[in-house]
Amino acid sequence: MTILNNKDTSPAYTEAVEEIMRIYRSLPPRPSIEELEAAISLVKTVDSEEKLKLDQLSSQLPPQDMPPEIFSVLQQVKENMVLFQSHEQSKEALEMLEVDKFYQKFDELIQTASELVSGGAQIELGEESEVLGLPLVKNSSVTKVVDFSSGGKGIEKLSLMKVAALFESTAKSEEKDQVVLDLEGKLMDNIEWLPVSLGKLSQIVELNLSNNKLMVLPTSISGLTALRKLDVHANQLMNLPDSFGELSNLYDLDLHANKLKTLPISFGDLKNLVSFDLSSNHFTTLPEIIGNLTSLEILNVETNELAELPYTIGSCTSLVELRLDFNQLRGLPEAIGKLEMLEVFSFHYNRVGKLPTTMGNLTKLRELDASFNELEGIPESFCLALNLEKLNVGKNFSDLRTLPRSIGNLEKLEVLDISDDQIRVLPDSFRFLSKLRVFHAYETPLEVPPKQIVALGAQAVVQYMEDIVVNRDGKVHQPKKRKGFWSRLCCIFSSDSE
Repeated sequence: MTILNNKDTSPAYTEAVEEIMRIYRSLPPRPSIEELEAAISLVKTVDSEEKLKLDQLSSQLPPQDMPPEIFSVLQQVKENMVLFQSHEQSKEALEMLEVDKFYQKFDELIQTASELVSGGAQIELGEESEVLGLPLVKNSSVTKVVDFSSGGKGIEKLSLMKVAALFESTAKSEEKDQVVLDLEGKLMDNIEWLPVSLGKLSQIVELNLSNNKLMVLPTSISGLTALRKLDVHANQLMNLPDSFGELSNLYDLDLHANKLKTLPISFGDLKNLVSFDLSSNHFTTLPEIIGNLTSLEILNVETNELAELPYTIGSCTSLVELRLDFNQLRGLPEAIGKLEMLEVFSFHYNRVGKLPTTMGNLTKLRELDASFNELEGIPESFCLALNLEKLNVGKNFSDLRTLPRSIGNLEKLEVLDISDDQIRVLPDSFRFLSKLRVFHAYETPLEVPPKQIVALGAQAVVQYMEDIVVNRDGKVHQPKKRKGFWSRLCCIFSSDSE
């Protein structure tokens, strides 16, 4: 190859070199290494998904009442749709790889020009001093981790290619500690799955994928070894990958508003899980592996189709809050009594007929909502839950006719709702509920105390029950005597009769 010396350069030569450089500078930014790696990864993922879907289709058998000919056409339509979707999902990545081939050709030509200019010596090009050939490969600006946490309005939704590029750039970011990635509502509606490169985000501690259209999570999610909080609510997930249990540091998981019916066996390995929201899915029963989650403190499985709870729920001994509202439960296991740390327990809108006798063991229970059920009674043992502050047993309609005689043991009770029940007489011990400040008995046919007293408020009811016992038994049951109340009641009844 002929090497040209700077001293022998003619105006035409300099002009040619300047035009080469001018053309090169006019090119748009070249795809970064991270973007190219993302494109390659995405194409492989699309191919893998395509093969999986085609294999599933090929294994399907025609229904007995469907002619083979129409079934064959149906299968071909489905196969063609799979191929079309694969084309749409990968075309951006393939286009990027094709564009990079042009840049590779430019690189070769610039390198050739560089070698012709005195082996890479400097040449003055106007006011700028360029080193022709070292380096001449044009790179885009340094890729930065996109911060989606600001949640600004009008942000363009990400294509599958851009998601893959984001994963690649985040994985190579110098920010290795406490990385949070927020993709809430930021994926294009046609994205049903994520690139396998998600598994490269080993430094991510929080990941928000909520409010998208995802149907599956990649098995590579197990690579998120630092992940502590995962939010995937309001998607279309139908199952979780078997590798999900490898997220050993996960402590907060939100899966509500999906289409889940089961959990993988490995789910029981999430020993550090503290908060778990599984509400608004399609579970008819919880798997027994739920009992392996011994660190769990908050469990929400409301608005499913649960008919029963597994006995293993009793192994979740760290539970502080348990919500089972809007299900089809007909009963609760006696194992509930093992949840001695439980403070809030709600199962309204179910079909529970009786409470477990072991609920008296829930000595830390502060709130119980058993409204809108079919309760026929409350066991006396329940009144051993001495820290109870709020109790709602309303809307049990014709089923609930009495309160336990020992309800007065619940001396910390502040709120009690027995609305729309069939209770007619309050037990004598009601007079010991000195802290009761809210008492609802709407549409309940109470006779003792009468409606006039209930209308005066919770403490009027408590005082009435105390005075009626004193009047009946002729002795004071509480040290503090409240004078004149019985006389006032007589006045009330007298005025009513008039």
